Amino acid sequence: MVSGPRCVGSKRMRRGWRWAGALVVASAMWTVGCDSNKSEDESQQDNPSIDDPGTPPDTGTPDAETPGTPDAGEPDAGSPDSGVPDAGEPDAGGPDAGIPDAGPPDAGPDPRAEAEIPPLPSVPGWRFLGADQGGPVTVYGVTADQGGNIWVAGGVEGLFLLKPGAERFVRYGMEDGLRPYGFMPDGSTPPGPKYLKVISVAGGKSGTVYVGYEGMPGKGSDHCENNWDGPSPDPSRYKSGDADKVSLHANGTLSVVHYDIFSGPHVVSAEPRGREKLCNILRIAYDKNTASVWFGGNHGFARGNAEFKGAPMCNGQLNCSGVFEHVHPSINAYDASGNMVLLTDAYYGVAPAPNGDVWFGGSDRTTRFLYGTNSGNFWHAQTGSENDPANKRDLWPDAKPEYSRPNERVQDNISGAVVARDGSVWMSSFSNGLVQLDSGGGVLRRLGAGSGLVDKYLSSVGLDPSDGSIWTGASWGGGLSRVKGGSIINYGLDLFGAKYGMARISDIQSDTSGGGRRMLVAFMGHTDSVTKKWVAGGIGIYQGN
Repeated sequence: MVSGPRCVGSKRMRRGWRWAGALVVASAMWTVGCDSNKSEDESQQDNPSIDDPGTPPDTGTPDAETPGTPDAGEPDAGSPDSGVPDAGEPDAGGPDAGIPDAGPPDAGPDPRAEAEIPPLPSVPGWRFLGADQGGPVTVYGVTADQGGNIWVAGGVEGLFLLKPGAERFVRYGMEDGLRPYGFMPDGSTPPGPKYLKVISVAGGKSGTVYVGYEGMPGKGSDHCENNWDGPSPDPSRYKSGDADKVSLHANGTLSVVHYDIFSGPHVVSAEPRGREKLCNILRIAYDKNTASVWFGGNHGFARGNAEFKGAPMCNGQLNCSGVFEHVHPSINAYDASGNMVLLTDAYYGVAPAPNGDVWFGGSDRTTRFLYGTNSGNFWHAQTGSENDPANKRDLWPDAKPEYSRPNERVQDNISGAVVARDGSVWMSSFSNGLVQLDSGGGVLRRLGAGSGLVDKYLSSVGLDPSDGSIWTGASWGGGLSRVKGGSIINYGLDLFGAKYGMARISDIQSDTSGGGRRMLVAFMGHTDSVTKKWVAGGIGIYQGN
């Protein structure tokens, strides 16, 4: 068994506009080996978030976890991964920018009625689609499946689809089968209200998309990460969030399989009740070579079986859940009060390597999860990421590798990750710019302030398969940069105009389904500094050189 200090993941949730179509449940995040007597959650810190495009972040205290009971690590699974098929938004600290979000059960007005919908830019090589074409007013992510269907994460408005050749989006919500909540032990639906917020998407086989949710917002023991271990566990909270595999039928309807990302009773020896911690799925990556879907979450990361068929009555057992969870390259540190904490949070960086390994980058450390190297043995790879200090990479170094105090730390704040054609790894940071690593994790170069990028506050990164260039997007109105060899090409306000150019670039992915390539860019939207209204975002499709 892997053990270590007790942990409590972090992420403060903001509440903005409310929409009548979004109902509320509470949320649940995850922890390795934490028990039910943990103190007040200390993890609600000011890590940068995809959900706050206000002022640049105060890179304060990272995700702090209260030490105490052992961090139980890998499940009691007999012989680890023994040939049995795997049956199977940190916050920036500035003012809430008024992003459409779901509120309490008396949800308010439709955010579409409250938002300003700007005209689409007209830029050579680009095609834009937005709310006037049926898209969401807030765009968290964009992807394409292998059939060329474009899927958009639309927050509380749901999941959106643009079929090949279509001019308008189709919207899907809980009424169409989306399931942003897990199962009770008997396979039934958790009692209480339900909360829908789609925050990440990754295309799979033709007609298939993997969809990540945010768990219901809350503070302290009401937070989805903490509720299971709190004084009054509420299944409408700790069962909220996680992810779905969504399949499209020819008639436009959906089939949905839910990934209930938790460990059931007696799976983890130090937590016989079970473990309910991972709920906010910030990024997803599909790897067809290993039939894996990788989830980057609030406190760590997990693996799903990409071919999972669903098992509502599995109750988190390893032989049927479709999920292995969870891992984090955590470190020991001190908080501002001098208490020992475990730092781990916000794994926005998720990048599969060609050999089946996966790079994960979070608020404080980055790791190469050696899944392919260990022939698909999740637990052996977990040991390599959690127990090997050399595999807990500090990309913008702290003054001390461990046992640092807040003023001795530089948070990495990873916002995205890609593996380039030469095997190197590029990671964007919410606060520090870009970093390029060699295949072993050594830093090759850092691009920050003064490098020629549109900004050092970057919220996404993507790989261009046409030429191997690296695209990255700014968090606060800078637009896009493209690193191509030794040059940097910028796409900013002069091209997109103020309304689109000020939007946060929340996601960048590529699509090669049609034989060529399309770069898909999610323009999240932003708050107008004068009117204080939310200015709707959209997607940009780039097919230029």
